[in-house]
Amino acid sequence: MLIHPQFDPIAVAVGPVGVHWYGLMYLLGFLAFWLLGRRRALDDWRGVTQNDVENMLFWGVFGVVLGGRLGYCLFYQPDYYAAHPAEILQMWHGGMSAHGGLIGVLIVMFLYGRMKGIGFWRVADFVAPLVPLGLFFGRLGNFINGELWGRPASPDLPWAMIFPQAGDGGVPRHPSQLYEAGLEGLTLFILLWLYSRKPRPVGRTAALFAVGYGVARFASEFFREPDAFLGLQAFGLSRGQWLTLPLFIVGAAVWIWVGQRAKSPDAG
Repeated sequence: MLIHPQFDPIAVAVGPVGVHWYGLMYLLGFLAFWLLGRRRALDDWRGVTQNDVENMLFWGVFGVVLGGRLGYCLFYQPDYYAAHPAEILQMWHGGMSAHGGLIGVLIVMFLYGRMKGIGFWRVADFVAPLVPLGLFFGRLGNFINGELWGRPASPDLPWAMIFPQAGDGGVPRHPSQLYEAGLEGLTLFILLWLYSRKPRPVGRTAALFAVGYGVARFASEFFREPDAFLGLQAFGLSRGQWLTLPLFIVGAAVWIWVGQRAKSPDAG
């Protein structure tokens, strides 16, 4: 059985200015997007230039941050933030939603694709394989901060971990942050990166991301302790699982729709 290392939340301090680990993880995710995106933009058939990558990253940062924050306020504590609207922008107090961040990115992709004449699905196919590494770094940030810990685990589980922040008297728990980093981060990245190495029907890569993320997030939520102020909801599912189901359904529908469209004699 392990004990959470209790990292200092500040990764780097220069005088009075401190860079928190979670912020650093965001920066690493954006850096990975930029480096890998520029590499992929060298393939002319993708229809995206290196300049497009930089523009999408610039606007995507706003989509991730604003969408993540607003999503948390709306999906997880709407009553509280309706009564305390001034706290919505106080992001340093914590509270970001991966689902909200995805919605923010979707809005950015739609607007950028329309503005540049590239089309939403082509932009989405390009961006989808670059997102999981951002999710990976984000979950590492959760682990370093000792937040969003897992549900109680058997003491015999070799990697069961005690999170002192939980204030539960030392109950061994699943390090669910690492499960999520591995599933919705590394595993999904490898799957999408390999799948999208060659041309695919437009929309298929984005659909695969939605299905893959939906499965990974839904499965990992079984090991994650639900938020204390929410608990488990209908059918014993968490709020995260209920928010993930529509994404999975839409992704599966788009996958089927793209396949049918590709077989249509009028396609292309």
